[in-house]
Order: sequence, then C-alpha cells, then structure tokens
Amino acid sequence: MTLLVLESVTKRYGAVTAVDGVSFAIDRGEVVGFLGPNGAGKSTTMRMITQVHEPDGGRILMDGVPLADAGREAKRRVGFLPENNPLYYEMLVSEYLAFTGRLRDLRGGALARATDEAVVATGIEAVYHRPIGELSKGYKQRTGLAAAILHKPDLLVLDEPTEGLDPNQRVEIRRLIGDLGRDRTVLLSTHILSEVQHVASRLLIINRGRLAADGPVEELLGRAAGSVRVMVEAAGADIAAGLGTLAGAQVVSSEALEGRTRCVVAAGATADIRPEIFRLAQARGWVLYELHQEAGSLEDLFRDLTRKPEAAA
Repeated sequence: MTLLVLESVTKRYGAVTAVDGVSFAIDRGEVVGFLGPNGAGKSTTMRMITQVHEPDGGRILMDGVPLADAGREAKRRVGFLPENNPLYYEMLVSEYLAFTGRLRDLRGGALARATDEAVVATGIEAVYHRPIGELSKGYKQRTGLAAAILHKPDLLVLDEPTEGLDPNQRVEIRRLIGDLGRDRTVLLSTHILSEVQHVASRLLIINRGRLAADGPVEELLGRAAGSVRVMVEAAGADIAAGLGTLAGAQVVSSEALEGRTRCVVAAGATADIRPEIFRLAQARGWVLYELHQEAGSLEDLFRDLTRKPEAAA
C-alpha cells in the first residue's frame, strides 16, 4: 500500500530551480535509496517531504492526504535525520532524547520505553549520560538517529546518516537501517553506493532537479550491466582517435603513460569489441600492453545518468 506520493513537485530559490517536477511513489515497508550528485536536489526534496520547506508547485501526499492539509499530524508520522544533524551540544544525550521525546508528545512510561528502545537500537548506551559536545562524530550521528526514531515514525528520512563514520560504524548503522525497514518506510540519501546496494530494495536517482531513474536495485544493476567498458593500453600513434572510429564504441577517457596511451572504451554488451580492437592495433602497428573488459556497475550507471551535458556531448 502506498504511503508517500510526490506529484510534479517543484522548488525554486530565486532564479534557481532546485527541484523540477519530480514525481514518485513509495510503498509501506520499502527501503528506498535516494541518489544524486551534490546540488542535484536530494536534500531539498527531503526537506519538502518533512515539511521543512513548502513546494512551489505540485503536491506531496501521505496516505492520500496532501501534507499541506495534514499539517502537524503528518509531522508526527515522520522521523528526519538531516545531513547537518543539529544537536544541542551542551545537553547530555539523556537530556536531549528526553527533550526530543516531549516535543513528540511522549510522556512518562511511554517516553522511557521509547528512549530505551532507541538507545539500544543505535548502540549509545555507553554515552547516554555524557554531554553531546564531548562525543565523537560517530556517536553524534547515532544520537541524531536515536532522536529520529524515538517516536517510531511510519516514514524515516535519512540524509547522509553514515557521514563521518568509520567502516565498522557504517556497517552497524547499515544493519540498523535494514532492521528499521522491516516495519516502516525508509528514504535514504547517501553518496556511498555500496550502502544502497546492501540495504535498499529500490533506487531513485535525481540529477539537476529531475528524476533520472526509478526502479528496483536489481533492475537498475541490469541496466548498468547493459554496457561494458574495455581498458586498452598501447604504444603507437593516434590511439584514442583510432579507437573512436570503431562502430558502437565511445572513448570515455584517455591518458598518456610514459610513451603509452591508456584508454577506456564504452560499448554495448551485445558484442565483444576486443577482437576489433586487436585487429585495429595490428593494422596500425600499435603495441598492446593491456586489453580487458569489465562489466558495468551501479557506479557506471550513476555516472552516466548524472554526467554534465557537455561531458555527454
């Protein structure tokens, strides 16, 4: 059953259109990865979903009710960890969670139980009675996440939740996000593509304010696998120009290396172009040092979908 719907949502800051007609729907129980380069509109979209900002056009609905009409009731159902993770550094962790709980209308035993669950879930027992300002970056992130899940929201919006964490902490937060996604909806923004592949069932990719891709992780990985890249390292004349003459091939990078040229050639997966490259090298008298093929990856797909127009030309 659909929980969240965006219909042609637009947000402008003066002459700049940060989000341009974005539409998508998210069902209950989904963990959705929200990807895009810096400045693509991810954080702005998340802030509109959490009602920090109002859209200039379009609608956002939760359970079919526009957020503009639901108002405070919709906010009760959303947990948000923004990228800058605002905390009160002079407070103890315990004080901050109690303060956040009261803002969420939690009192007495309900607040105590909710706090205990959030503290255990995020692994901050050891710092519960310490000032937030004395915590490491990792524990500050965990404290912010504990506050975001304290009221057991239906929708959890996480903007770069593992930023600044070490690899072990990232694994723990990733596990937590996966656990949270079993009984609630999670929208996760991150620059770390491997995290998305581990925890998300679906991906949204935004670029320059517009939705560039939307689909299950495996489906988008299949699209990435629809192209291959061939690494060519050779000595000779006009190697990059020569490779560019091959049908269906595109030289995506070229660099000089001590008398040799190394090129990366993109091609469709329907045919293996390595024999053609080998024959071309023979015909032009090149000396081949390297010729191997790699399958496409989510990183390749992300890069292709978010390239600047001049890079794609």
